[in-house]
Amino acid sequence: MNPEPQRRLIDNMRGVRYGEVLPVYLREDGLHAEVYGTQMLNDCPQHLWEKLDAGAIAEELGAVFVKLNGPRRWVLDGFGVKVAPMEPELREFGGIQFRRIATVPLGDKRGATPYTENTVNRGAVFFWDAGKPVYELLSPDGKAYVMQALCMGVDPTIAEESLASLGTRLALPNGWGYRTRVLSEELVVDTTNSMATVLQDEFENSYTLP
Repeated sequence: MNPEPQRRLIDNMRGVRYGEVLPVYLREDGLHAEVYGTQMLNDCPQHLWEKLDAGAIAEELGAVFVKLNGPRRWVLDGFGVKVAPMEPELREFGGIQFRRIATVPLGDKRGATPYTENTVNRGAVFFWDAGKPVYELLSPDGKAYVMQALCMGVDPTIAEESLASLGTRLALPNGWGYRTRVLSEELVVDTTNSMATVLQDEFENSYTLP
């Protein structure tokens, strides 16, 4: 018996801006990041984001260090159900409200390495609309990772309108590719019962494995 298809709960997310604060903690099995995001709370105001002090936030939270991740814009179209991977927690940093939304095991790595898979416990369902463009990294072993969000933290000028030509700017590893295509049917990535597999390019745009 096929499982019931996931229902979309939130629409019109493409282009919506957000930011994340990632405190990293050292635990028995290595480094772990907790993800605090402004998603569904606010649009991460630039004048407040610019004043965030990663060192002060790390001291406040007792973290080894803090990564300021963003600002970013979604390159997907909707969300389904959200299963909290840990007890939800609201915090305010620099006048911006954030919610704890995911965890990322880092092992002995202090951050994401471009074109290298990481796993994220996010408990979410993402939707991309039929008829809309998607932007994908293609691995040598045939995997296609679809962009979920672009990052303005590395290149403040980046916008979805420029993503069609992003491949010409990427230092793709040997055997990797980049493509843009228009979806002929809705794409759904459901990680409510599994870990999400994600990676980034060197501009910190983030991609997920369907």
